[in-house]
Amino acid sequence: MRTVNIGGKDIGLKATPLALLYYRQEFKSDLIGDLLKMQAIADDPSALDSIAILQVAWAMNKAAEQSKSFPHFESWLDQFEYVDFSDADTMTAIMNEARQGFFRGSAGGGAKRK
Repeated sequence: MRTVNIGGKDIGLKATPLALLYYRQEFKSDLIGDLLKMQAIADDPSALDSIAILQVAWAMNKAAEQSKSFPHFESWLDQFEYVDFSDADTMTAIMNEARQGFFRGSAGGGAKRK
């Protein structure tokens, strides 16, 4: 779990299976699939999908908070006065939390092939 500042507000992010579920329920899409599509940003910054990044942040924030009264995406966005997409630290922190939480690789153990 990590904390990032969006629009002057500190929010917690937690990349967990619950975040995957919340993302699917809210956006009718797969978070992992959408993250993989975002990899193009590294080669082409014009491929940035600002809403997709905020959707990932929303799902991880909801997983961190685990509040039954957590707002839907539009209401969640409304709490921020601004979003500074030039703040590389925040954008990197969002993506790093997702990467570290959802793509742990073989180093984390898990099932082994026989």
